Amino acid sequence: MEKFHEVDIKGYIAKLPLIPLSEKITIAFFNLHGDALLTEHCGKELAKLVGDSEVLITAESKGLQLTHVVARESNLPDYAVARKSKKLYMNDGISVQYGSSITTGKSQEFFLSAKDVNLIKGKKVCIVDDVLSTGASLSGLEMLVEKAGGIVYKKLFVLAEDAAADRTDVEFLASIPLF
Repeated sequence: MEKFHEVDIKGYIAKLPLIPLSEKITIAFFNLHGDALLTEHCGKELAKLVGDSEVLITAESKGLQLTHVVARESNLPDYAVARKSKKLYMNDGISVQYGSSITTGKSQEFFLSAKDVNLIKGKKVCIVDDVLSTGASLSGLEMLVEKAGGIVYKKLFVLAEDAAADRTDVEFLASIPLF
């Protein structure tokens, strides 16, 4: 029988399946893919926190649809996407290497197209993503924004996992434990 953890995300009760990552760590798995109602709810709630940010950036892939909603609700016409692999059209872009996340367990790299570099250069950038856990992906996004000449202005997440909920430099809608 599958086990779940329920979390109240600003009035939306989500049932998150418990997924073991190792013998010692189990996570409450938060997945926005395919869940239009949850994505809309979370995006609208995060949009309330954007303030006077000038542009958004997210990491593919679970942050994409979330950031689309945040951008729409914030009247921001464009947002930047940090890709996890270099695409053919990105020969003139930039990249950064960063540490491993709780779900990948290995060193990773973010790539940003020249178009997105120009979008964020000199602007107040709001980082948007689904879950903050170890902070590795966030660190990679911060490095990418700085390398592109942007100013990390806000850091917004739907969920903060475990000790990430104690951080004072981020905003999030709800917290979840590690199991």
